[in-house]
Amino acid sequence: MIARKLAGHLARGLVMVLIVTTVSFFVIRSIPGDPMAAKYEKLVEQGMSPEAAQQSVEVLYGFAPTGGMWQQYVDYMSGLLRLDLGQSLTVPGVGVSTVLFSAAKWTILPVLVGTLLSFLIGVIMGVYAAIRRSGKLGDILAISGSLLHGVPQYVLALLLGAVFTTLIPILPAGGTADIMFEPGFNAGYIGSLVSHATLPVLTYALASYGGWILAMKSSVVTVLGDDFILAAELRGLKRGFIFRYVARNAILPLFTILALSLGLLFGGAIFIERIFNYPGLGLMLINSITERDYALMGGAFLLITGAIIIANIAADLFYTVIDPRVRSGEGAA
Repeated sequence: MIARKLAGHLARGLVMVLIVTTVSFFVIRSIPGDPMAAKYEKLVEQGMSPEAAQQSVEVLYGFAPTGGMWQQYVDYMSGLLRLDLGQSLTVPGVGVSTVLFSAAKWTILPVLVGTLLSFLIGVIMGVYAAIRRSGKLGDILAISGSLLHGVPQYVLALLLGAVFTTLIPILPAGGTADIMFEPGFNAGYIGSLVSHATLPVLTYALASYGGWILAMKSSVVTVLGDDFILAAELRGLKRGFIFRYVARNAILPLFTILALSLGLLFGGAIFIERIFNYPGLGLMLINSITERDYALMGGAFLLITGAIIIANIAADLFYTVIDPRVRSGEGAA
């Protein structure tokens, strides 16, 4: 049953979150450097008493860690149970949750649009590449997919940035919108948002396109060899009717990959957002590592882990819903 499967996934997901949170907590705090300690030492060097320096640092950052590493871990985990991720060091006085959600809105939409666009185009081109695999069109489509699939995301981002911001400067090089436009639902601001998001979206789309076209081509070729396709041809069914059956069965495995890729791209956003200076989760994570913002690093890792776990659960459940063979297998079990 779907409810039983969902409960099992949630239980495993919670265990995975606990493991990742624990490992990241101790790994992060083993990184050399501590901005709070550096600020404290600087104040003491300037002549402030240790007690006053400690109080000043606590006021500046909104908190001060107390106790040993294990006590801090217990405090951190108890805070998570209250949905409290702690205070950010890079943005003093602001909660980690606020910083994360502020950055997430600039990552979710480009990742979603770029991935869905590449999925749609890649699936359509993959079908044609399989059907025309013995002709020039099939070869061209397959080669284009292989080339793009082998190029790393950051290389594509660098190439697109060099072309469209330097050689042909028609797109902005960074940021989310021009400061000359007032934020709101107006044509100027929305147009600026779109132009600034174009390069990240295009990078996500091109980076994923090759994988989709190759996967769809392989899936269609496999389905074309199934017995039910041969039976349909022997019955004299129309070519278009057979084509719809082929596409419908071949696309099923790709839905699982689609859900997983949405979760994994949250981690891949680090390189793309850094190159385009796009203030999403990836750029925020880089800045938090540079500033040794332990709480923000932990929150970012937790959010990315949660996205991947949710994507896995969604992929499995969605496949169960759209594929009758899986449901019938469950019922038989």
